[in-house]
Amino acid sequence: MNMRKTLKITKEMTISEVTRKYPKTIFVFLDYGLSCLGCPMAGPETIEQAAKLHCLDLKKFLKDLNKAGQI
Repeated sequence: MNMRKTLKITKEMTISEVTRKYPKTIFVFLDYGLSCLGCPMAGPETIEQAAKLHCLDLKKFLKDLNKAGQI
């Protein structure tokens, strides 16, 4: 049975929440140029806010985060 998986990681989740639950996503953040994972502003920032701030394609960013989160 092939069921479509729902996204584990959503645009409303914070960076710290995502990296805590799915540590392998750290590499995705770094690949996208978000190297300030430890800075105070990154923790409460949502995935959507980070994408806007860094001019990222939100859909592609979420897809890549979710792919890494499944590994």
